[in-house]
Amino acid sequence: MLKHIKFLLLLFIIPSFYAQNTVNDYQYIIVQQRFDFLKSSDQFQTSSLTKFLFEKKGFTVFLSEEALPNSIQENRCMALNASVTDNSSMFTVKNSIVLKDCYGKVLFTSEEGRSKEKDFKKSYHKAIRAAFDTMTDIEYNPTAKETTAVVTEKKVSVVLPIKKTTKVLTEMVAIDDKKTETLTKKDIEVSNTLYAQQINNGYQLVNTQPVVVFKILKTSLNDVFVIENKNGVFYKENDIWIASYYENNILVVKKFQVKF
Repeated sequence: MLKHIKFLLLLFIIPSFYAQNTVNDYQYIIVQQRFDFLKSSDQFQTSSLTKFLFEKKGFTVFLSEEALPNSIQENRCMALNASVTDNSSMFTVKNSIVLKDCYGKVLFTSEEGRSKEKDFKKSYHKAIRAAFDTMTDIEYNPTAKETTAVVTEKKVSVVLPIKKTTKVLTEMVAIDDKKTETLTKKDIEVSNTLYAQQINNGYQLVNTQPVVVFKILKTSLNDVFVIENKNGVFYKENDIWIASYYENNILVVKKFQVKF
């Protein structure tokens, strides 16, 4: 029961911590090396300019193909991802700056910067600078706590003893247990072995075909991962790995052997 409560706590608390993060809470920004509307890496020095402008706002900035510090390699959620979008017409370059978190959630989009310069480099630079000029509220706040985008064990242990929270969790467990009873035997038996391939902020789990079954992202808890693009977690119980998530509002629980 305690493990089940911890699982539910992760499901409902993790999104709330993400929601509390603001752009100014982040110290690091990773700028896309090649923007989608361009043909080559850092074409017209657009990525370099974007990096330079964010640095002027106090952020520590890297291009996506640069070597990253170990702390960011281990947890990409410490950094925002910056890109430039293009909505140009025949005679006008129109660019906006977009900041996303490690899950691809858009945290900020600038207003559109425009230029009618005939030279492409001058035009893109002018439009990008104009877009940055609209980002008046964006500036790194060194007094803010460094964003980790994960729930620490301390936060979990503080929440659990609260009577009101325990009551709510108990009710959720009762509902969840009822749903679990309706699962088929196939849903809860140990499935085929998966093989872990390391990615920047976790692992992708593939089967023997090979097809990626899950992408799991690190948290600060040992043997507990968030399943990317699913409302659930992937965690270890004894020697078995359990994927527990919601699909079409139905709880799905599957067990796996995983080879790391």
